[in-house]
Amino acid sequence: MADKEANTLGGRVRRYAKVGRAMAGLGARMAGSRYLGIKIDRAEHAAELKTALGGLKGPLMKVAQIMATIPDALPREYVQELQQLQSNAPAMGWPFVKRRMAAELGEGWQQRFKDFSHEAGAAASLGQVHQAHAKDGKLLACKLQYPDMKSAVEADLRQLKLIFRIYERADKAIETNEIHAEIADRLREELDYELEARHMALYRLMLADEPNVHLPEPMLELTTKRLLTMTWISGEPLMTFLEQKPSSELRNKVAFNMFRAWYVPFYEYGVIHGDPHLGNYTVRPASAKDAGDVNLLDFGCVRVFEPKFVKGVIDLYFALLNDDRDLAVHAYESWGFKGLSKDVIDVLNRWAHFVYGPLLEDKARRIQDAETGIYGREVAEGVHADLRRLGPVTPPKEFVFMDRAAIGLGSVFMHLKAEINWYRLFHELIEDFDVKALEKRQKAALKKAGVG
Repeated sequence: MADKEANTLGGRVRRYAKVGRAMAGLGARMAGSRYLGIKIDRAEHAAELKTALGGLKGPLMKVAQIMATIPDALPREYVQELQQLQSNAPAMGWPFVKRRMAAELGEGWQQRFKDFSHEAGAAASLGQVHQAHAKDGKLLACKLQYPDMKSAVEADLRQLKLIFRIYERADKAIETNEIHAEIADRLREELDYELEARHMALYRLMLADEPNVHLPEPMLELTTKRLLTMTWISGEPLMTFLEQKPSSELRNKVAFNMFRAWYVPFYEYGVIHGDPHLGNYTVRPASAKDAGDVNLLDFGCVRVFEPKFVKGVIDLYFALLNDDRDLAVHAYESWGFKGLSKDVIDVLNRWAHFVYGPLLEDKARRIQDAETGIYGREVAEGVHADLRRLGPVTPPKEFVFMDRAAIGLGSVFMHLKAEINWYRLFHELIEDFDVKALEKRQKAALKKAGVG
C-alpha cells in the first residue's frame, strides 16, 4: 500500500508556509533589535519563540534543542526556553487520534484494546503518547506520529541548511556540513517507529544485566511505522523527584544509574542514546521500594559507532591522563579531524579536559563546581571563540550526538548535585576494553535486534 504521508512537494510547501507564519513576527522583531536599535525583552521573546515552535510540532522543535547546545548560537534566555520544548509541546485532540489509529491498525482498531485514553499523557516533537490497556489487562503506552511529518522533516532540514549557511557567514569557527548531515540522518530515522521498536529491543539486550535501569517492551503486533506500542513503565520526571528533597545517597544512586544506562551500551557495544532530554526518562520515586531506579522511555535518537571511534574516545582519555600529546593527536585524527594545527589541538584539548575532567580525578566530586548555569556553556563559549579565531574546523558528524549526550548528562548530574567517584565508574567500564571484542559483541547484538 502506498504511503499516504510520503515526502511531497505539497506537504513541504504547506510546512514552509506554516513555519513562515509562525516565525515572521518574531523574526521581524529580532531584526528590529539588531538593525534599528529597537529594544526587546529577550526573556519574553524567547518564551514566544518556544510557543511558536511548540505549536508547529515536528523536527524544528528538536533542531531548536540541538541548536541550544551549540555555544554562541543563542542567548541564554533562548536556551532556557527551548530546552523545555519536547516535554511541554501541546497535544493533538481525539479526532486526530481516531483517524491516525484507524489508518495504522484499521477501522476496528478499538477492538484490539481493552480501553484507550482519549487524552495524550505526553506530547513531544514528532508524536504524542496515549495510555491504553491490552486485552489481557497489560498497561500500554501508544506513541502516535503527527501527520505529514516526512514532508515537515525535509522542509525543516532545508531551512536548517539555510540557517547554517547564514551562521557560517557570520561565524567562521565551525563548518556545519557534517553537523547538518548527522542531524538529517537521525531525524529521518526517528520517523520510523518500527526502527525505534528494534532500538528498544537492542537496549533491552544491552542493559539486561543492569537491574536498576528499566525499559519498556515493544508490542510488535500493535506497532507500525507511525505507531509504536510498548508496555507502560511508571516513574516521575527528574524535577518532580528533586522537589521531594531526596537524600544525597538517593541522588547519587540516580546519577549512578543514569551513567550506567548511557555508557554501558557505548563502551561495551559502541551504541549511544543521543538525547538525554528530561522527557526521555523518568525516575522511580523516593517512596518506592526501587527508589532511584531509572526508566528509559524513548529510543528514536540512537547512534551506532564504529569500534575504532570508541577506541579513540578511550585513547583521548589516556592522552589527557598521561599528558601524551601525540596520543591525543592520534585520537582526533582517528575520528576524522584533518589538518589540525598546534593551536587548534590546544583548543580541542581544552574542551576535552573539561569533558573528561571528572573522570581524571580518583575521588568523589561533583560533575562541575559551579552551582548554577548551563553545564559546560562557559567553557564551550571560550573554546568556540578561539576556534573562530583559528578555524574553521570541521567536526566529525559523530560528535553531534556524542557531545550532546555528554553535555545533557552533565546537566542531569548538576541538577542532582551528585558526588560520585566518576574516575572509578569509568575505569570499571573500560578496564577490559578490547576493540575486537566490542566489534564482535556489537555485530551479534545488532543482528539479534534486527538493527542495521
